[in-house]
Amino acid sequence: MGNSQKSVYKIAAVGIFAALVFVSNLISIPIPVAIGDVSRIHLGNIFCLLSGFVLGPVGGGLAAGIGSALYDVTNPAYIASAPFTFVFKFLLAAVCGWVAYARQQEGANHKLNICAAAAGSLVYMALYLSKAFVQGLLVGSELGAVLVAVATKAATSGINAIIAVVISVPLCAVVRAALKRSHLLDKLQRG
Repeated sequence: MGNSQKSVYKIAAVGIFAALVFVSNLISIPIPVAIGDVSRIHLGNIFCLLSGFVLGPVGGGLAAGIGSALYDVTNPAYIASAPFTFVFKFLLAAVCGWVAYARQQEGANHKLNICAAAAGSLVYMALYLSKAFVQGLLVGSELGAVLVAVATKAATSGINAIIAVVISVPLCAVVRAALKRSHLLDKLQRG
């Protein structure tokens, strides 16, 4: 199969995974935050990590970033954060993909995938919480209120991370097996 045909498969897969990320973000429980902000427990990070496992660091990062940023631009509460969301979710999936694809594993090593999902989630949490802290100070909130808001976001983000790691790793094995049986896995990963 030529490189241009493989590119079509990869582009289509990025679009499909971006759509999965977008839709999974709709399944959420909003949590009010001390300084008038909102945090959520949601399923979006599961599919961000799955994108990294299946599509690798770049394709997975693009799918996660695009799907998450599109969710933000369709929700008035998050529209101003869309550029940050694109970068942070890109890095969530990219770090996951980089670790999962280490030593030519290409997302096939279950133990490495657990580490990959945890690493991607930790990077995302560090970025998200740092942004929340800086943003809270920049808008003039008292340090105590900012710390309470960041603690609330840390709790919801931690719950999201645990849910994402616990579900995405076994889901990766199932999705990879289905893609392998359909001869799509090689078209998405190599070339």
